[in-house]
Amino acid sequence: MALADEAMGDAADALHASVTALRGVGQALAAKLGKLGVERVEDLLFLLPLRYEDRTELVRFGALVPGTRCLASGEVLLAETVFRGRRSLLVRLGDGSGQLTLRFFYFSRSQADQFRAGVRVSCFGEVRRGPGGLEMIHPEYRLLRPGEDPVRADALTPWYPATEGVQQGRLRNLTDQALRVLEREAPEELLPAAVLDDLGLPPLVEAIRYLHRPPPEADIEELRLGTHPCRQRLAFEELLAHYLSLKSLRAAARTEHAVPLTAGGPELKAFIAGLPFRLTGAQQRVVGEIVGDLEEPQPMMRLIQGDVGSGKTVVAAIAAVKAIANGVQAAVMAPTELLAEQHLASFSGWLAPLGIEPVWLSGSQRSGARRAALDAISSGSGRLVVGTHALFQEAVEFHRLGLVVIDEQHRFGVDQRLALRNKGKRTDGIPHQLVMTATPIPRTLAMAAYADLDTSIIDELPPGRKPVTTIALPDSRRADVVERVREACRNGQQAYWVCPLIEESELLDHEAAEASYERLRDALPELNVGLVHGRMKPAQKERGMQAFKDGTIQLLVATTVIEVGVDVPNASLMIVENAERMGLSQLHQLRGRVGRGATESHCVLLYRSPLGRLAKARLGVLRDTNDGFVVAERDLELRGPGDLMGTRQTGLPEYRIADLVRDATLMPRVQIAAEKLLRNDQDRARAIVRRWLTRAGHYTRV
Repeated sequence: MALADEAMGDAADALHASVTALRGVGQALAAKLGKLGVERVEDLLFLLPLRYEDRTELVRFGALVPGTRCLASGEVLLAETVFRGRRSLLVRLGDGSGQLTLRFFYFSRSQADQFRAGVRVSCFGEVRRGPGGLEMIHPEYRLLRPGEDPVRADALTPWYPATEGVQQGRLRNLTDQALRVLEREAPEELLPAAVLDDLGLPPLVEAIRYLHRPPPEADIEELRLGTHPCRQRLAFEELLAHYLSLKSLRAAARTEHAVPLTAGGPELKAFIAGLPFRLTGAQQRVVGEIVGDLEEPQPMMRLIQGDVGSGKTVVAAIAAVKAIANGVQAAVMAPTELLAEQHLASFSGWLAPLGIEPVWLSGSQRSGARRAALDAISSGSGRLVVGTHALFQEAVEFHRLGLVVIDEQHRFGVDQRLALRNKGKRTDGIPHQLVMTATPIPRTLAMAAYADLDTSIIDELPPGRKPVTTIALPDSRRADVVERVREACRNGQQAYWVCPLIEESELLDHEAAEASYERLRDALPELNVGLVHGRMKPAQKERGMQAFKDGTIQLLVATTVIEVGVDVPNASLMIVENAERMGLSQLHQLRGRVGRGATESHCVLLYRSPLGRLAKARLGVLRDTNDGFVVAERDLELRGPGDLMGTRQTGLPEYRIADLVRDATLMPRVQIAAEKLLRNDQDRARAIVRRWLTRAGHYTRV
């Protein structure tokens, strides 16, 4: 049984009570808090501040530093309404060490009248340089009574994640109440003392208390960066919970039964011998690992990583042949219709000599074709099925599904992977599962996100593949790039011109595909220019891609829909508009569309000046390396795991506190701690998963 399924006792105590048990929380506020993931009192303790402000010290005006947020206090020297470009209220304060101006653009007459000469004011805000010296724009302020001192906080002031209708003051009040509950009823310390000592981390209660109300001497920068031991303490436990959950999925799979696919040796040999190319050593190694898995009576759960063009698809085809030779069905799922169509074409060509015709299933099919496909799948006459998300919809019933292949798997959530696998549950076992990605995954990220899978790496490109030369140019050099396209096509080559958007946008200044298509057609009248984008009907896209593959289109203008799955060996030039707006892995995928033939290939990254620091670093990485794993490591450092893996609804789990980039160094220790817990203390392991993943979704269960 998976860890999150087992309860550690009824949670009837105050910490596990609904937030409505707190003073001032009714159903309306509870619903708003729910948007922050706060449903129970304990959830407030794990809703950590995003940043902190220091209101514990009163800073003299003479010591103010521009760019800092400070608490200060002084006497009104002058208050006046001025009209310099726009109406403003200027309040000049003095404290004997210097002067500070408070500037208000939005104010009432009664508000302006409050600031009489001699009145003392305390204020908090960001110090900036203004026309007349240092100033604060729209600061928080309070008029002080005679003899009253400014109120100084006794701890750093936390700023929490916000949601509409819940102000910071309310969140601080609620966390104050939750911290009082914490003092009476501490949550259980679930990390073994040996782990805390080894890592030098504090106990749970101490970490929570410190992070919500740091003392005045706390290092704000360390807290901001998330490297403080108290934050690391919580991040470690959250990473551990996710890792334990995925390991429980893997352990549960080992107890399940799958049909051992032991036959098919002659068919595999014949298929491989009939391919128009030789398998690389890396492909042969991975095929051996897959065949070994398929012959076991437990379901294979294997991830294939391979750089762009390394030959993952043919490895998947070999696995499908093995399954079909054993009398079971194979299903291949891809995230987009274009990629699924590419697989359909590849599999159809390779498998035709064996008399295997793939069945196509997608959401855009006409009803008649869809009914025919569903009938073939349910009857078993469709031995190989290729499609999109449509494969795991309720209406799809397989006759005897024995192998599931998922391409570009990082675009699917764990739930979606399980949904397709569950389509094949039957009395004689569940399907084997093979997932693939052309986005190389850094080791620490793979440890965190794919602990339920065995991993194979195709780390060798086919013979003859030449590295692609990459250059970055400002878009002011567009005319030079157009001439480069003209020359390449005149020499018999083909080119891609990729744009982020389909149509012109008033909100974004990206080059739009349709606008670029029109301009390039005008600039290159001697060339056949084509257009492909995601909003086209599948038949239109297929015609455009086929014309490009056939060579009748010399220049293809496209959106990033051609990022994966398109194989045109004659294409030797890739131009990418607005490259500064894209992530490294996406640019690397696009670059991988060229360099597939014998001609030296180039990728031109057009950018709009001026380049920011991050964009400059990304483009520099692409100029320096063609190694997808190096690109992935740098992308992880520069952008973070959510962007690297695609979108937030991908297979990468969401974390409340942990950050896979910042906390990557914790993962080896997480792995060691998890193995010890699973071996020696299953109850504690279940409790950790329950604390963090109770509402995380059913991927914590099998």
